[in-house]
Amino acid sequence: MTMDMMDEAFILIGVEGESKEDILARMAENLVKLGVVKESYIAAVIEREQAYPTGLPTGGCSVAIPHTDIEHVNRKAISIGVLKQPVRFGIMGEEEETTPVELVFMLAMDQKHSQLKLLTRLMQVIQDQSMLIALSHETSPASIKELMNAVLQFETQGGPLA
Repeated sequence: MTMDMMDEAFILIGVEGESKEDILARMAENLVKLGVVKESYIAAVIEREQAYPTGLPTGGCSVAIPHTDIEHVNRKAISIGVLKQPVRFGIMGEEEETTPVELVFMLAMDQKHSQLKLLTRLMQVIQDQSMLIALSHETSPASIKELMNAVLQFETQGGPLA
């Protein structure tokens, strides 16, 4: 994972919204403003989340991993949203179930194979309950970036995640 995939400007703390659509729109609008994604990304990521929910009821706190097709992306990035209050997202693979999400990992991938690689790495992070709790309580984008880069960089060197 390259350092420029996760700029501090992509990390939003205290994101507020009444619904998953509000959260997704706020995060996507930030990526549009920064030139990472096209305007079409906003509607596309919301539509994809409705059709294919990405909420995961993990230990520590629930997360969501919204993403959409590569044609809506200008350059690859990962945006992290720490929600002010949990918002219900549909659970991945479940028809009607929801989970109260506190952390959103929004992916903007410009190549299909890189999306799969990043999802694999993120799943390892998401399975680390102490990491999720630390991220959900963090108040500094710089600290979140440091935590994520340290873990993902360590993982890419072949070592196990703590």
